[in-house]
Amino acid sequence: MPSNLNLDYYYGNEAEQYSFYRIPKALLTDPRYKSVSIEAKVLYGLLLDRMGLSVKNGWMDSDKRVYIYFTQEDAMNLMSCGKDKATKLFRELDKDGIGLIERKKQGQGRPTRIYVKNFILPPEPGQPQQPEQAPPPPAPQTAENQRSRPLDSAALLTAEKPQSAPLEMRGLDSGFSVPNKTEKKNTELNDTDPSILPPTPAPSARARPKGRMRMDEMDGYRELIKENIDFDLLLTEHPYDEETLEGYVELMVEVCCSRRDFIRIAGEEMPTGVVKSRFLKLNHEHIAYVLDSLSQNTTLVKNIKAYTLAALYNAPTTISQYYASLVSHDLAQDAAGI
Repeated sequence: MPSNLNLDYYYGNEAEQYSFYRIPKALLTDPRYKSVSIEAKVLYGLLLDRMGLSVKNGWMDSDKRVYIYFTQEDAMNLMSCGKDKATKLFRELDKDGIGLIERKKQGQGRPTRIYVKNFILPPEPGQPQQPEQAPPPPAPQTAENQRSRPLDSAALLTAEKPQSAPLEMRGLDSGFSVPNKTEKKNTELNDTDPSILPPTPAPSARARPKGRMRMDEMDGYRELIKENIDFDLLLTEHPYDEETLEGYVELMVEVCCSRRDFIRIAGEEMPTGVVKSRFLKLNHEHIAYVLDSLSQNTTLVKNIKAYTLAALYNAPTTISQYYASLVSHDLAQDAAGI
């Protein structure tokens, strides 16, 4: 047994500054994934994380499907296991197992492509279907209905720009590795606010699914997002803001179901996969912060949808500074005897 490292505690929001591998909750809670081992689910989280690098580097096939490079050697190093174990874990995930990934050999000494498949499943037969809901229309632009402390305008106008990472070739399938700093995933979108979406139409090869498949996909993301942000708790804490909170959820669902390559955030065209990844990482504190910030805004917002989209996207990077500035302001007032 390893010796105790005598680690320190987390204080406040310190944990938010670190990078983490993420394992989707559905893999642990959906009974249809119960047959998958915990180790294979961890491997899926590693593969999902690698997707961000592929999105940033434009690694897509002719059908616009994102693929990654992740060898058995990579799995052995990160999972601290042998070759036989790594092989078994990949088989659990590919077509011989649950089907969460698809591996395609390219031959001629080139590394194997891995397609990481979407883990969200449609509801099982017999479960009630929720009707698809359109996002609520923007409220009239008045000081009364724009309730939140103003977000730092500079933060809203500064979207995080993805940086390409270098590649490192170490041989064939067993040695091709890609350095990893990612914010994952590719996606798909609904409505067409011109200030958010670029005018380029989606290719016919990626035509939007219709009918029940479309509703199932939106319902799946809606359920996942509401779980991530503790939606019921938000309603309990903000009973008069239900319509606004529902609007936030629908806006995020819209992005997560987008088939467009880019979405405009504060004037910058961001890869849809990066925006989707950021939205799927939002939690209760982030949404409460955005609600609080926007409700205090007293300036006229001409495009509330684009403004809210930017606020949601930037929430993880501005929340700490925002509350720190509030504390400093309160301390200054106390010192002045105000």
